[in-house]
Amino acid sequence: MTPAEFASATGVSRETLDRLQAYAAILEKWQKAINLVGPSTLPDLWQRHFLDSAQLYALAPTEARVWVDLGSGAGFPGLVLAILGAPEMHLVEADGRKMAFLSEAARATGTKVSFHRSRIEALKPFPADVVSARALAALDKLIGYARPFCHSGTVMLFPKGVDAEAELTAASKNWNMAPQRVQSRSDAGGVILKFTGIPEPQPNP
Repeated sequence: MTPAEFASATGVSRETLDRLQAYAAILEKWQKAINLVGPSTLPDLWQRHFLDSAQLYALAPTEARVWVDLGSGAGFPGLVLAILGAPEMHLVEADGRKMAFLSEAARATGTKVSFHRSRIEALKPFPADVVSARALAALDKLIGYARPFCHSGTVMLFPKGVDAEAELTAASKNWNMAPQRVQSRSDAGGVILKFTGIPEPQPNP
């Protein structure tokens, strides 16, 4: 996928595409020193990472204001979503080098985000309208990470690959949940798990 094909698929403006291209250029530069994304995915950056992240934007409530992206890594999906217009994006990342990259990428693209260099468990929770996480942990653990940031109207968005159903089965042993499965636009074998109700712990047997 080329940048032009990405723009056609998402309908982003020329200005937004320019900012995303600046982001891609910085990522490719930093990738030589820090393993930000899987090296094999770099040639298909626009589909594997940018489109994979951007597709979450339309799944969030239009009135959503506060977003939390857990384990932001190279900024997917959090920084992409902030560039697309997420009003108040909080990026949570414990790795100092990745946080340095995120800071530079946000500066170069003119994107206002809040940075939290912290392990998720150590961060004081605050209410968020959307919680996202990509390639961070198995669903069972993700739900545990996300719940402290949820209020009654929070939406959780977790892109998952071919192991999604196995993760759902494993997580259902500990959580009472009913996520919506949304077909991924970037990965034929992937889904986005969309939670519009907060999963509750299963009662002890």
